[in-house]
Amino acid sequence: MTTSAETANLNYTALRELIDHANQLPLADRIALFKGLVPQTARELTPLEFAGLMQELLLKGERLYEAISHPGEGRRTRVVPGERDIEGR
Repeated sequence: MTTSAETANLNYTALRELIDHANQLPLADRIALFKGLVPQTARELTPLEFAGLMQELLLKGERLYEAISHPGEGRRTRVVPGERDIEGR
């Protein structure tokens, strides 16, 4: 997880513990958990903000697949922009 102005006040220790625990679950359980978080998350965002979040998640996956397919090449050789590129950090 990277730090930005939007995430500076997050409790990274607690989040990391939750993420580590969730990652120990079987894939089907992780997918159910992921889907289970959507309704309340969508309620707390505008439709435009929610669409932006979904785009961020898609980009996160694309970035991972690109890194996996080009091991050891580093970020300078990647085509898919990362969060830092998009945010101008």
